[in-house]
Amino acid sequence: MIYTFQDYSLDVERRELRRCQELVPVEPQVLDLLQYLIRNRDHVVSKDELIAAIWNGRIISESALSSRITAVRQAVGDSGEQQCLIRTVARKGFRFVGDIQETSKADTHPAMQAAAKATSPLFLPDKPSIAVLPFQNLSGDPEQEYFADGVVEDIISALSCKRWLFVIARNSSFTYKGRTVDVKQIGRELGVRYILEGSVRKAANRVRITGQLIDAATGAHLSADRFDGDLEDIFDLQDRITASVVEAIAPKLEQAEIERAKRKPTENLDAYDYFLRAMASFYQRSRDANDEALRLFYKAIEVDPDFATAYGMAAWCYGWRNLSGWATDRAREVSEGAKLAWRATELGKDDAVALARAGHALALLIGDLDSGVAFIDRALSLDPNLARGWYASGWVRVYRGEPELAIEHQARAMRLSPLDPTLYHMRVGTAFAHMLAGRFDEASAWAERAFLEEPNYHPAAIVKAASNALAGRTNDARYAMDRLRQIDPALRISNLTERHPIRRPADLARFAEGLRMAGLPES
Repeated sequence: MIYTFQDYSLDVERRELRRCQELVPVEPQVLDLLQYLIRNRDHVVSKDELIAAIWNGRIISESALSSRITAVRQAVGDSGEQQCLIRTVARKGFRFVGDIQETSKADTHPAMQAAAKATSPLFLPDKPSIAVLPFQNLSGDPEQEYFADGVVEDIISALSCKRWLFVIARNSSFTYKGRTVDVKQIGRELGVRYILEGSVRKAANRVRITGQLIDAATGAHLSADRFDGDLEDIFDLQDRITASVVEAIAPKLEQAEIERAKRKPTENLDAYDYFLRAMASFYQRSRDANDEALRLFYKAIEVDPDFATAYGMAAWCYGWRNLSGWATDRAREVSEGAKLAWRATELGKDDAVALARAGHALALLIGDLDSGVAFIDRALSLDPNLARGWYASGWVRVYRGEPELAIEHQARAMRLSPLDPTLYHMRVGTAFAHMLAGRFDEASAWAERAFLEEPNYHPAAIVKAASNALAGRTNDARYAMDRLRQIDPALRISNLTERHPIRRPADLARFAEGLRMAGLPES
C-alpha cells in the first residue's frame, strides 16, 4: 500500500517516505508512528493508544512522546504551529488530517507492476529457518555498538554454514535494529520459523552474551541462555550460542551428525576489533566510509597478516571504488586490489566470506571471470546461506554470458535477505541479466525499481539508461544517463569494460549500443 499526501508518498511495504521521488531520511520509529497515524486517521489517536502500539506499552515520558511527534511533523514538512497534517487535539491525542490517496502496488508505476511478480509472499522454506536480530548493546557505551553488531554477524555466519538450516542474511535482520516489532510480524516479513534475539555487555575484559530463541509462529520462548567469559573467550562464547540454537532446532535424526563450527576469523583480538570497526564503516556505503573501511582493514591485516576475511573485504573495497568511478589511480588500485584478493584466496580456502568477496573483486578488477566464479562457487559450497555470495555469483555469471543462471542466483540472494537495505544491488543485477537476454521491458522494470531505491548507484543508472534506450523509451533513458554522467563523469563507451568486464562480444555490443543511444560519449 502507498499513501500519497501533498508532495509526499509513504510506501508501507518498502518502509520508505519520499517527497517528489526523493527519499526522506526517517528513523524507523518515526516511520512507524507516521504510518500508525495515517492508518488510524478516522479518529483521534490517544497517547495511551500510541504508546501501546509503538512502544508496546512501555512507560515513556511526555517529553519523549512530544519529541517523536515533532520528528514526524518535521519529516512531512509540518510543525506544531501549523499542524497542517498532524493535529494535536487538547487532552485527547493526535490525528492525521491531511488528504490521503491510497494506492495499491498494482496501480503504481508500470515498472513496479512488471517487477511486482518478484514480491510474492514469503513461504517457509522446507527446512528449519531462522533470523538473528541485532543484539542490544548493554555496555552503557554507544561506541561499543560496533562490537555488539559484530558478535551477531559472526553468529549469523556460524549458523549459515549449517546446510540443513535456512538463515536470513545480516542486512535484512539489521533492518529491525532500534525498532520494537512483534516477533510474529518479523517471522511473516522474513519468512522464517525461528527468531534469535539477545544482548551483549562488554565491561573492561569481561563479556556477557545472552540469547533467547523464539518460535516466530507462536511467540513462545524455546530456550534462553547466558554466556559469560573473558574478552579473549569471545569466539568460544559465540560458538556456544550457535551450539545452543542448533541443539534446540536441529532435526533429531541429524543432531548426532552436527558439530560446532570451530573456525575463528582471527586469534588476535586487536585485529578482530579493527575488522569490526571496518565493517561498521563499510555498511555505511559512501565514498568516505569506504575509504575509512579500507584503512581499518589494512590495520587488521597489519596486526594479523594471516587474516583472510580482512584481505577479502579490502579487495572488495577496491572493487567497489572501481565500479563507482571513485578510483584516483586506477592502475595502482586494480593491482593492489587483485593482490589482496589472491592473498585472501590463499589464506581463506575455507572462509566463505573471504572467497566470495575476493572472487567478485577479481572478476570486477581484472576481468578474471572464471577464477571469480570458481572462488564464489567454493564459498557457496561452504555457506549456502551467504546472500552476498549468491549476489556476487549473479553478477559474475551475467558478465560471463549466463543471464538465466544469473537471474536464478539473484533471486536466491533476495530470498535470503528479503529486507536488505541494498536490495537494489540484486534487483539491478537481475535487470542486467534480462537486458543481455534481450528482454528490455523486464530489464527496465527491474532497473527502475533499483533506481528509485538508490539513484546514486552506478549500475542502477547505467542499466536503466541502456535498457530504456533499447526498449525505445528515449526520455527515460536520457534522464538516467544524465544521472549516470553526474555519478561517473569519466565513463565513456571506450572504457566501459573497466567498470563492466563483459565477456561475449554480442553482449558488450548490445550494452554499448543502448548507452550510445542514451547519450554516452564514445571517448
